[in-house]
Amino acid sequence: MEDMLHVEGDRLCLRELRPEDITDSMMEWFQDTELMKFYTNSGRKIDKAELCRSIRKGREDRSNYTLGIYLKAESKIIGTVKIGPVNWKHKISDLATLIGDRSYLGKGFSTEAIALGGQLAFSALGLRRLYGGMYWSNKASIKTYLKAGWIAEGVLKGFYWVDGRNEDRLLVGCYNPAYFSEEEIRDLREKSKLYYEG
Repeated sequence: MEDMLHVEGDRLCLRELRPEDITDSMMEWFQDTELMKFYTNSGRKIDKAELCRSIRKGREDRSNYTLGIYLKAESKIIGTVKIGPVNWKHKISDLATLIGDRSYLGKGFSTEAIALGGQLAFSALGLRRLYGGMYWSNKASIKTYLKAGWIAEGVLKGFYWVDGRNEDRLLVGCYNPAYFSEEEIRDLREKSKLYYEG
């Protein structure tokens, strides 16, 4: 079995989760309707058995990697980063982040976790690029990804149906410099202003 994924930053470390790492207190994050408002597109509930199955299957078929976000100083888990689904043919993946412990929201931990997740995806997994998308109204998430170095790539008009109205989806991306030149990335950053200036 390949080594478990792990990376350290200034205040955080990301460590690949095993099913036995999932606690009942962590599962409370996934039952918090406010936290989950923007986390799943389908709005479906995530239960412990399903999460453990997803972690196990994702590792076996290399389609998903679920990492715990830990405070380095305390070894305390405060959230998760999910890299996946991974498309190995094109070397691309989505990356989703959740700070589940509300006492750590708004303190820059999400930004560090996203940056570390990208570092891991590029260096350990060899992915070319990462992508994501968020509700236009989720300004906190948009600002966090952009602060972590991601780039606004486009807008899907009326992608979401929220409370009887259309809501746009902002698309964001992050590029592995081993595959994209500085000039390409600089050009993408310039064009990103067409899609979002916040």
